[in-house]
Amino acid sequence: MNSLSRREFLKASAVVATANPLLAQPPKADTPVKVPARAVTKGPKHHFFGYYDKSPWDKTGRYMLVNEIDFADRQPKPGEELTLGLIDLKDGDRFTELAKTPAWCWQQGTMLQWVGVSEREAVFNSFTEKLPTATVLDVFTGKSRTLPRPIYALSTDGTQAVSLDFARLHRLRPGYGYATYPEQFADDAAPEKLGIWWMDMKTGKNELIVNLKQLAAFKADDRFKDAHHWVNHLQFNPGGTRFVFLHRWKKPADKSWQTRMLTAKPDGSDLRITFDDGMISHFDWRDDTTILAWARTKADGNHFYTADVLTGETKLVGADVLAQDGHCSYSPDRKWILNDTYPDKDRMQWLMLFKVATGRRYDLNQFHSPNQFTGPFRCDLHPRWNRDGTMVCLDGCHDPQRQLYVLDVSEVVKS
Repeated sequence: MNSLSRREFLKASAVVATANPLLAQPPKADTPVKVPARAVTKGPKHHFFGYYDKSPWDKTGRYMLVNEIDFADRQPKPGEELTLGLIDLKDGDRFTELAKTPAWCWQQGTMLQWVGVSEREAVFNSFTEKLPTATVLDVFTGKSRTLPRPIYALSTDGTQAVSLDFARLHRLRPGYGYATYPEQFADDAAPEKLGIWWMDMKTGKNELIVNLKQLAAFKADDRFKDAHHWVNHLQFNPGGTRFVFLHRWKKPADKSWQTRMLTAKPDGSDLRITFDDGMISHFDWRDDTTILAWARTKADGNHFYTADVLTGETKLVGADVLAQDGHCSYSPDRKWILNDTYPDKDRMQWLMLFKVATGRRYDLNQFHSPNQFTGPFRCDLHPRWNRDGTMVCLDGCHDPQRQLYVLDVSEVVKS
């Protein structure tokens, strides 16, 4: 089914506060918003894409990348493979198998993504001769080449990548790393040989540009005592001149962690802290020097903020209507912010658009998240834009299979 039986589609943004008291009262919508979700994959196998910061659509809008798996209610076992595929939206959503890989996780898949502005090449993480690698694949000819390191984020033009150690991430943040290979330096709180790598996507040349020992010593304080350090959530700015990442740490016996956000140039130089009050979650670049992030500041608490990564200046965004952490991303024209929520007390997840110029929030749909999808294998919506900002897609489990859904928001973004 395309929507939930538990509640009707939203008839106006103002309905949200009544239906779900956990969300702040939004301003009244200009027009009722009711956007159905269409499944572009189907069972019996499960399908998902991964994280919210990458688009599965190619630039023509015809093809979508997707991951396929036989199960959806447990963590993968070491060596357990996932199938990568291509959906042809102009041929009945036909699925074509592309490859298989054991290098994957529930929250971010295989880091599957298109390479630059190419209409042909995709890249995904792989495993070659017992080492983590990346594979660049021509999706139409099957021709491929192997890069010596896995990738996390690509620059917009596809020429450079940044990455991290997925085995350490698997231990310290289950659901985001890979069980494929054993972790090195697990007893070292901040290994000098692990951290962030930069890689040339054409030649495979790579180097460790920021290491964990360096991060643990960078403007250190008492919070770091006896803590293990790691990095996650790397993303290039639109121009490829800086990248952002989260530096996280926790003591081995602790369940929770603390976070600060930093940015640097692609060679690891000019390291700067953007947020450092213990909590930073999801984010997206607005432009080459400005980031939108759900974060905590001592002055205003937990909110969405924009931050100038060079000056440190922050501004509140949608404080009255974007009242919860969500997977936020700017539309290609930067006029809209796409966002979602985690399940509320009724296990409902909400999908919304926020118009930057007016501060209005438009609620698009709601989806039920069954109780069996929790923890590392939970099914976050992770909403993503297509290339022209007229469609969004999400990973949904309300059927209750895990499948990929598409919503046409072209009429909403005209408002």
